[in-house]
Amino acid sequence: MAIIKHKGQRVGIFIDTQNLYHSAKNLYKSKVNFGNVVKEALAGRQLIRAVAYVIRTESEEEKGFFDALNKLGIETRVKDIRVFAGGAKKADWDIGLVIDVIAMAQKLDTIILATGDGDMVPLVEYVRYTYGCQVEVIAFGKSAAGILRDAADEFIDMGENPRNYLINYRGGGGKGFSIPGFGHPTKPSEDEGIDVGQEIYDDSDPEE
Repeated sequence: MAIIKHKGQRVGIFIDTQNLYHSAKNLYKSKVNFGNVVKEALAGRQLIRAVAYVIRTESEEEKGFFDALNKLGIETRVKDIRVFAGGAKKADWDIGLVIDVIAMAQKLDTIILATGDGDMVPLVEYVRYTYGCQVEVIAFGKSAAGILRDAADEFIDMGENPRNYLINYRGGGGKGFSIPGFGHPTKPSEDEGIDVGQEIYDDSDPEE
């Protein structure tokens, strides 16, 4: 499907950190360069909000990762891990992400979902038909749900050029960049793809 991208478009990027983390780890044994994900998805347009949905474990070892995202101009929405009787752990941002997208949709021309989760299809359809937003999805094609790919106005498959979206993948890494309005170019670091919340992320399916 042909879509229109121009510098005046107001863009919101919503990052399902858990989904991308899990996909990169299982498919490529690597970590995501979230800075390059935002840069490629934005494609020179006007960034209104970039939000990453993240999990904080009891040890709070993810602080460096959260700080790295913030330095790139990516906001973090943080949820604490829940520990149930018997030791089971759970943390899920799906509902929170959906609520934020709907709340911001009227102020955006384009919504970009960085996830391969097929459960996002109703959200894609709702904001397209209710608010007239263009909806784009960026994810690793091998772990993205087909129904989500079909529902979006555009699907960017990071798997077609994984070196551009992963930290030091096969010796290659993305170049530093600056998000318009968010400071100076930033070199990719291990913090951008830090191994966070492993116990949670490893329990999840990439499409969930």
